[in-house]
Amino acid sequence: MAAAELRSKSVDELKEMLGKAHREQFNLRVQRATSQLANPSAFKKVGRSIARIKTILNEKRTQAES
Repeated sequence: MAAAELRSKSVDELKEMLGKAHREQFNLRVQRATSQLANPSAFKKVGRSIARIKTILNEKRTQAES
């Protein structure tokens, strides 16, 4: 999901998406450990998605403090 789309979401929605992304990353990690991971690039995409969500959450937090 693009950063512009994420910025339009509320903090609660972003936290929910972050939880889902962490679960997906865990599932991919298990698949990689058991040699069942069909798409290795999916792990990298999920990691970047997590970073993007965390960055926007941090932006919203700093805006609220100002």
